[in-house]
Amino acid sequence: MKHTILYLLICSLLTLGGCKSKISSNGQPISVMSFNIRLDAASDGENNWKFRKKPIFQMLNYYKPDLIGMQEVCHNQMEDLKQALQSYDAIGVGRDNGKENGEYCPIFFNKERFEMLNSGHFSLSEQPQVFGIKGWDASYNRIATWAILQDKNDKKQFIYLNTHLDNDGITARKEGIKLIVNEIKELAPHLPVIISGDFNCEPNEEPIQILKEKGMKNTQTEANTSYGPLRSFHDFGRLPISQQVLLDYIFTTQEWSIERYRVVEDKPEKVYLSDHYPLFVDLSIKPQ
Repeated sequence: MKHTILYLLICSLLTLGGCKSKISSNGQPISVMSFNIRLDAASDGENNWKFRKKPIFQMLNYYKPDLIGMQEVCHNQMEDLKQALQSYDAIGVGRDNGKENGEYCPIFFNKERFEMLNSGHFSLSEQPQVFGIKGWDASYNRIATWAILQDKNDKKQFIYLNTHLDNDGITARKEGIKLIVNEIKELAPHLPVIISGDFNCEPNEEPIQILKEKGMKNTQTEANTSYGPLRSFHDFGRLPISQQVLLDYIFTTQEWSIERYRVVEDKPEKVYLSDHYPLFVDLSIKPQ
């Protein structure tokens, strides 16, 4: 009897040890948010930035994503966000001159968890190193921001890129996403990849198909658990639900396990957070 009890205890400890090992090998999930915050435009009236910014800060500090990729961020908004998000470091430049003019596509990352090893920006155009020019048939000049980050806990590295594709140029969207894929191959050919952004296209359009053909995973369709509407652009609630579309995406390479995906349909009492809903996903690098 004693031998039987001892045997069962040993088996139980081995089982628990195996579970613990499995959890630690997967590591702590990394939460990522993509959010087009809408530029600071006086024409937005009651949804102007000055009325929305406090609820946005509250939302971000509530969800506390490890990584945030934003779009349509003007310089004054960038400064407000830096002040409000004290637990993050941020990188980004204005698209008009690679400094402070024009919209940013910034990345914010949890500075307690991650160390930035390298970072940069490029133009979505035939001349990626030149800012302030329109690429192909684009209506606006567009940029991408990237960072190579290392988790301070497990030392795993990955590259995170955030962007905003053109709203009109079909060729610009297609060539822009091809450029992004090629640039990532040059920058970090062997690292896991996360790409977030407002792609200004629906799931059946060519930029999405290009990413799939390159072996990347759409977190919306590949997540173990998905929640929320399959739409992200609502124009401050002015569009009927039937006309609202999914324009925002988070893609990953195959090294990532996609645990959870959500479109955050939160609305404060008096304003909308933006004319887009944020996306929120939990990811983890698969054990090798």
